[in-house]
Amino acid sequence: MRPSFPRVIASLILAVILVSPGGFAALAAPLSADMIVSVSDQTLALVDRGKLIARYSISTSKFGTGDSAASFRTPLGTLFVSAKIGDRMPPGTVIKNRMPTGEIVAVDAPGRDPIVSRVIWLRGMEAQNRAARDRCIYIHGTPEERRIGTPASFGCIHMRSRDIIDLYDRVHIGTHVLITLRKVGDFVKPEEPSLLARSD
Repeated sequence: MRPSFPRVIASLILAVILVSPGGFAALAAPLSADMIVSVSDQTLALVDRGKLIARYSISTSKFGTGDSAASFRTPLGTLFVSAKIGDRMPPGTVIKNRMPTGEIVAVDAPGRDPIVSRVIWLRGMEAQNRAARDRCIYIHGTPEERRIGTPASFGCIHMRSRDIIDLYDRVHIGTHVLITLRKVGDFVKPEEPSLLARSD
């Protein structure tokens, strides 16, 4: 029996998604995945029910943690992704007022630290971070990649361009983000030994 026309079309669409460069089905994290931002580790981890999916070095605020206006601090607690900006922009693309300027800045360009490549805009879910969206707390790319791994930002969470692009393609609007002083290891379950693992 010949397959129905709608079924053939659906199969073709799925095939294109799976094999096309940047196809979201190959990169997207499970809807249950959360981002864990560890200030003490200077690490962002994508975790799905205790399983580590991806891990990136980051930079949080050099002024510490908090959510007061004009404090330039990184807020703590649970937030969520409220907007994503930068689809298909080249790495290093400068983003100002959430719009591309057309300029591309090289990694570690002297005297330059604009927002680049991608923006993930956060909104707070608790009293301790309720000002985060109005303060424009982002996870975003930075050309100052030499500073990644140490607190160096003015409140946002900085990432290397290649890492923010990878993360951007994995997460979705509504993904929860926990910014914490705890270590990433506190949220990741130890891997269970394989059935093939030796017992001696």
